[in-house]
Formats: sequence, C-alpha cells, structure tokens
Amino acid sequence: MSERYQNQSELSRRTVVAAGAATALAATAVGGATSARAATGSATKAAAGLKVGAGKAAFTPAASLLPLDNFTAVHDDLNVRVLLVESGSRRIALAVLDLTSISAEAIALMRTAITAASGVTAANIMVTVTHCFSAPHVQASSSSAGAAAYVQNIVAATKSAVADAVKNLQDAEVGYGTGRSDVNVNRNVSTADGYWLGVNEQLPSDKGVYVARFNDLDGNPIAVLTNYNVQSCVMQDSLMADGTLPITADLAGAAVAHVETQYPGAVGFWLVGACGDQFPAYRSKRYTIDKDKGWTYGVDLHDAGFALLTAQGERLGNEIVRVAQGISKYESGKKVAVRLVTDDITTTQVTGPQASAPMKTVTFTPTGTAQVPIWVFQVGKGVFAGVEPELSTTTANAIRENSSFSSTFVMSMFEGGAKNMPDKWNFDHVTYEAVDGFYIQGTAEKAATRIGRIIKSLN
Repeated sequence: MSERYQNQSELSRRTVVAAGAATALAATAVGGATSARAATGSATKAAAGLKVGAGKAAFTPAASLLPLDNFTAVHDDLNVRVLLVESGSRRIALAVLDLTSISAEAIALMRTAITAASGVTAANIMVTVTHCFSAPHVQASSSSAGAAAYVQNIVAATKSAVADAVKNLQDAEVGYGTGRSDVNVNRNVSTADGYWLGVNEQLPSDKGVYVARFNDLDGNPIAVLTNYNVQSCVMQDSLMADGTLPITADLAGAAVAHVETQYPGAVGFWLVGACGDQFPAYRSKRYTIDKDKGWTYGVDLHDAGFALLTAQGERLGNEIVRVAQGISKYESGKKVAVRLVTDDITTTQVTGPQASAPMKTVTFTPTGTAQVPIWVFQVGKGVFAGVEPELSTTTANAIRENSSFSSTFVMSMFEGGAKNMPDKWNFDHVTYEAVDGFYIQGTAEKAATRIGRIIKSLN
C-alpha cells in the first residue's frame, strides 16, 4: 500500500511503506499530508505487529557449466538469501546474493519469483549483492547456454529461498548492536605514477561491525544482518596450484557461514558497506609497493590463500556473533515502525580512461544526465541506507554522523551495482576509485545529503 509523493524541492521519487499511523507521520514530514491521510486510513486496519522470515538456497554453477567467466572449479557454494519483514498488511523483501554484480534481467526474474511466492510488490523488493569477486559475472541469457543456465540457477534458488522465508514468517523482535573488527584496510596507495591499489593503513578505514538481530519471541535468532566496509576479494584472481580458478563466496561468505554455524536454523546476511576504497587486509593475490614506490600485481599464494580467507572470515564472524550475543534491547509488536523510502538524485554521468594503471591527472567527458537511485529502509530504531555505486569510507561516515538513528547501516551495490561513487578526496588524488567511477565530482556528497534528509523525515 505504498503511496507515491512528488515534491520537486525535496524528493523526486518516493515510495513510503509504514506500519500503522507511523506512515502518516513520515509522509507528512516530507510534504504529503493529503496522501498520507489516505494511506493511514488503510494502514491502520492492520492489527498485526512485526513478523520476519528468512531463507537461503545455493545457485552455484554445476560442473557441467564450467568453465564460466573463466572460473573452472568450485570451492564453496554461492547463495541467495531472502529476508521478509512484515508489519500490518505490508511486506518488504530483501534479497542478497553472493555475486560481484547482477544483471537487470536476473533481478527482474527474481522480483517476479519473490512476488509470486510472497505477495511482495516489485517496488518493495530490494536486491543487492555481497560484491564477491570470486563468482562468475551474470551475463545476459542470450549470450550463451551457460549464461542462461546460470540465470535460471539464480531464479530457482530465489524461489526456494523465498518459499522458506514465507514458511518461516513469524512474530519477531529486532535489536541492534555495534562492534569492531580490524579486517579491512584502505586500498589507496601512493605510487611513483599516482595513486593505485594496495594497503595503506594511514588512510581512513571504518572498522565498525554493524549488526541487526531478528529473533522469534522466544529469543531464538531468525536472521542476523551484518554491515561492514570491505570488498569480498581475498581470493580474487588467485589460481590454484593445478591451474584452476575456483568459485567461492569469499570473505562475506566465510563470515556469514561462521554466523550460521553458531546459530543453526538462522540465516546470515552480508550487507556490503563503503567498499570503494576498502580491501581485506590480506589477499591471496596482492599488490606490492617497493621503496621507490613502484607497484607490482601478481604475488600469488595460490591454494594457501584460503587460509587467509578462513582466518579473516572467522575473525569477522566471531565479532558478529559477539555483538549479536550482546544485544539486550529488542523491539517487537505493532509499535515497530517499518518503512521503505525510495528516491533518486540527478547528476551528470562521465567517462574517463580505463582504470588499468595509476595516473596523476585525468580528464572526464560528460556523457549526459544520470539518475542515482536511493533506498532507505527502517525497522524500528535501525535504518538501512543503500545506493547502487560503491561508496567511499568518508561518504558512509558522513551519513552515519548525520543520522538521528542509533543504528545506521550504509550499503553499496543495490540493484546489481554501478561502479564507484568517489568523494572529493578520491577525485583530488586521482585514485582508482575516481578513475573507475562514472559520476561527476560532488555526486557522492549530494547523495549523502539526500539520504540524510530522508532519514531525518523518518523520525
């Protein structure tokens, strides 16, 4: 029962979903009083409180589909995880996949499957990825038989996961907590030819581990959501001793698998944060910088790299569980506000040189107007803000610092992802993030400001 509000000075495209009279308050705050009253009339008919269900299923390519996108073996499964959150007569769905990115075709098919199984309308379905670099890219079904089969794997797994989520939907409570884990590191390194990729412990890196725990009313976990700033790329490009390139859910998958082992029956969700300037501290195939600031990419640990993956995944997983165990304040029932606001900002899209080597100057060519979608999802005292592009640490920090919610999750890679959205520092220093992006300077700051306004309207 989403209402759409138009206010050109504030929000150009908005969908608000709410439980009870909270809908009216949120909508009135952004200038839609008349529409809000209509929404309230329907929303207040619902008597049910917070309900949550979760499910997961594997979509790993079968051996018969390999090689696929240069991957020739499977180390561990790729999964799709689906979370359903219901309040009153409304449901919202979140689907998270162990992928680098995902095509619009696959997303559309997933939405159709989720709607058919759960009744959630397309506008209330959020799809995102873990930004895992050790999974085949999702190509158009028309490109090859293997690509078509891969898409069908994803759709079939989505149907299974959402069916489990519907089956498990139940009265729930939600609580939030924050921890810290030193697994990520800033990847912007100064070389003789300009900034490039590596390990730089002097530049910003938010070590925060942001956790949301959904329980049944007996206190048993249904789902544990984690937001952390890092690319899931420990095994990126790393070949095994036998020459195979293995598929793996990588760092995100290892961390979430640890959580699910500790909470049997619960589903863990990885919500990738500001990953545009963050690497795992230890990678199997890595960049090295010498004393003269010369860079090299290619030092490969091969099979031994999985020890780095296991150790860092367990380290993150342990902290997620520690935080989840320490949450003592929960919300439940009809007073838990559940809202989804979608919006966008208008900016200029640009093209530049291919990001294949460091450079000290760069020229961008404007190519036209672009819309950058924004999602803000509230559940009680927590809020989840997401965008398509990879954000930088300072952008995520600015959103959190200006948020009035005690728990604020900031996420990249919604709707399959859209390259990088660099902040001013990255543009000024001509980093990989800047060269690899395709938005004009100032877009990140504009997005952060808009997200801040949306969050403020939810209070």
